[in-house]
Amino acid sequence: MTHLSVNLNKVALLRNQRDIGYPDLIEHAEMILEAGANGLTAHPRPDERHIRKSDIPALSECIATWNAKNNASIEFNIEGYPSEEFITLVTTHECDQVTLVPDAPDQRTSDHGWDIDKHADFLSEIIVRLHAHKRRVSLFIDPDPGMPEKAQAVGADRVELYTGPYAFAWEADDFGTILHDYVETAEVCESLGLGINA
Repeated sequence: MTHLSVNLNKVALLRNQRDIGYPDLIEHAEMILEAGANGLTAHPRPDERHIRKSDIPALSECIATWNAKNNASIEFNIEGYPSEEFITLVTTHECDQVTLVPDAPDQRTSDHGWDIDKHADFLSEIIVRLHAHKRRVSLFIDPDPGMPEKAQAVGADRVELYTGPYAFAWEADDFGTILHDYVETAEVCESLGLGINA
């Protein structure tokens, strides 16, 4: 079954641009949950242009309170590059999933998946550390049917499919070929028992 996790980054971006505390991130998180979302996602970046590190404790507490009050199981997914600072953030504050993305510190947005062959040892070590803190781990990957097996080999529980190529193909009215790559990659994930995010 498909579940919806809403990314709060743009709400936080508006808040930061206005610098008057509105829109309030927690109020909007609660509004999103009231509307029926199954989870919330946050991607704190080093420059804190949208989600700030200081937002993570409040969001974690918001979800815990919501779950207790509503007998629910809303999930909290935190995305980011696995720097030591990020690892400390996601292991200090409660979350259900950590999505590892290969973004450089100054990168404006995520624009490619992990080169797992190149970073296998690094990713394996990080995933072991996150699993020790009972965090489910998702790896950001390109729509390549060969990637799920590599993700599983380094210990990932899930993958997130980078959807940029699909968006570009849609704009060019040539999305049939790339859609096939996504479908085939998802089918491989399913055969391996890997969860899929997109």
